Amino acid sequence: MQELDVISVNIWNIIISLCNLVILFLVMKRFLFKPVKAMIAKREAAVEAELDAAKKERLEAEKNRERWEEKMAQSDEEADKIIKQAVEKAGRRSSLIIGNASDKADDIIRQAKLEAQMEHKAAEEGIRREIVDLSSALTGKLLEREINAKDHSDLIDEFIDKIGEIS
Repeated sequence: MQELDVISVNIWNIIISLCNLVILFLVMKRFLFKPVKAMIAKREAAVEAELDAAKKERLEAEKNRERWEEKMAQSDEEADKIIKQAVEKAGRRSSLIIGNASDKADDIIRQAKLEAQMEHKAAEEGIRREIVDLSSALTGKLLEREINAKDHSDLIDEFIDKIGEIS
C-alpha cells in the first residue's frame, strides 16, 4: 500500500492549492495587475499626447511653409514691379535728357546760323564800305574831283546793289 499513497489523490491538497492559487491571483490582480495596467494606460496617453503634439506641429509647419511661399511669391512680384518701375523711370529720364540735349543742340545751331548770317552781313557791309572808299579814292584821283564824293558814293552803292542782286 505504500505505493498507493504516492499515487493517491488528496482532495484537501487540491482544494488548498486551488485556494492558494485564487488568493495569489487576487493579490497579484490587486497589487500588480491594476498598477501595471494604470502605468500602461499612462504611457499610452503620453504617447497619444506626443503624437497629437507632433501632428499639430507638423500642421503648423505646413502653414508656416505655405505662408513663407506666399511671402516669397509676393516679394518676387514686388521686386519685379520695382525693377519695372525703375526701368520705366530710367527710360523717361533718358528721353527727357535726350530731348533737352536735342533742344539745346537746335538752339546752338540756330544761334550759330544767326551769328553766321550776322557776320556775313557785317562782312558784306564792311567789304562794300571798303570798295566804296577805295573806288571813290581811285575815281577821285582819276577824275581829279570832277564828280563830287557824294555822287560817286551813290553810284558805287547802286553798282554794288546790282552785283548783290545778281549773285
